[in-house]
Amino acid sequence: MFELYLDTADAQQVASLNQSLPVFGVTTNPSILAKAGLGVNQALPALAKALNGQARLHVQVVSQTAEDMLAEAIKLHALPYDIVVKVPATRIGLAAIKLMKAEGITVLATAIYSVQQGFFAALCGADYLAPYVNRIDAMGANGIAVVADLQNLINQQGLSTKLLPASFKNTQQVLDILQLGVASITLPVDIAEQMMNHPAVQPAVDQFSSDWQESFGDKLAFES
Repeated sequence: MFELYLDTADAQQVASLNQSLPVFGVTTNPSILAKAGLGVNQALPALAKALNGQARLHVQVVSQTAEDMLAEAIKLHALPYDIVVKVPATRIGLAAIKLMKAEGITVLATAIYSVQQGFFAALCGADYLAPYVNRIDAMGANGIAVVADLQNLINQQGLSTKLLPASFKNTQQVLDILQLGVASITLPVDIAEQMMNHPAVQPAVDQFSSDWQESFGDKLAFES
């Protein structure tokens, strides 16, 4: 099943979008939480409630050594939520991922900028990979191509790792990524809202209403 995530710590926005979209969960990172002024113990209860208690929540470790990352991940894993522990895919992070997987912890390798980096994280056992699409583009490379090549490698090697692309600037990037057959994606709130709207939709709806009322007044469809 495809997994749609929102990349935010704003529980109110999550609850609002969840009314219209099949939101599977929420991804956070230290920058998102810091900007919102929320610690993990403040953010998670509100986000879980916004998704009716049924949500997968991604939380990133902030420790600096593999052993400390593991200790932090164990504490996060013990929280009463469906937690995915996010780990930057650095050399130290890869070592931490191996340690975490030995403990049965679900892991997302984040801050992925290259195919090689993501592939190594997958080989270390990461359950999810988060390539940064727009940030890759901003560095002069091709974020869509990185995701495509990474998805191909995962398929060729029969790995169970799921791609969870992140960092989007526009809806076309999202569409291009979805066409690659990724298993999941995380969207900024503004991009998710843009994908539900089109400037031609409301005028069409208004015309339907006008035509109906001209012929049938206030009657509902089943009353006509």
